[in-house]
Amino acid sequence: MHFRHEKTLVVIKPDGIQRTLTGEIVKRYERLGLKLVAIKMLVPTPEHIEAHYSIDPNWKRLVGEKAIESYQKKGQKPPSLDPIEVGDRVIESLKKYMTSGPVVAMVWQGAHAVELIRKMTGGTEPRSSDVGTIRGDFVLDSYAMADSDSRAVRNLIHASGSVKEAEDEIAHWFKPEEIINYRLVQESILYDVNIDGILE
Repeated sequence: MHFRHEKTLVVIKPDGIQRTLTGEIVKRYERLGLKLVAIKMLVPTPEHIEAHYSIDPNWKRLVGEKAIESYQKKGQKPPSLDPIEVGDRVIESLKKYMTSGPVVAMVWQGAHAVELIRKMTGGTEPRSSDVGTIRGDFVLDSYAMADSDSRAVRNLIHASGSVKEAEDEIAHWFKPEEIINYRLVQESILYDVNIDGILE
């Protein structure tokens, strides 16, 4: 498969919709040269969100371990030392957050789509995301504030973390017939080996 066919999932979360940042987010990915091949708006169910975060059977444990380590680094007592129990708490807060209003789910295609969208989106915590990333430019939330309020961090966007994760997540959010195979004129500039056919 050529690099140009790589796909990734992006979900603009309820806070991104309420902040009216959908157009800005789409614009940033389009300006990279990526192609939007599927898009829909919906209010996900708690079951859909739980299934999304359970696609990787290790996710709950890993996020629990990461959260426990984060508490300990800050000299704070974690709510539990059991990673699965902490992971369950994280999923419950994510379900509440992600079902609080409409989201926009999208599939983006292009060379290194997963890596580039993650880079442009910024780190999971907006407070520590670089200036120039979407989260770094548009969000002031932090793990500290989210923890003190007992809620999920509000960071505008979900973006797949790997090519395999993207494949699984796209299949969870979209039917194959909802993903459109079409050509953009700009693809001849981005991918044609000789950039021929420009001059008449």
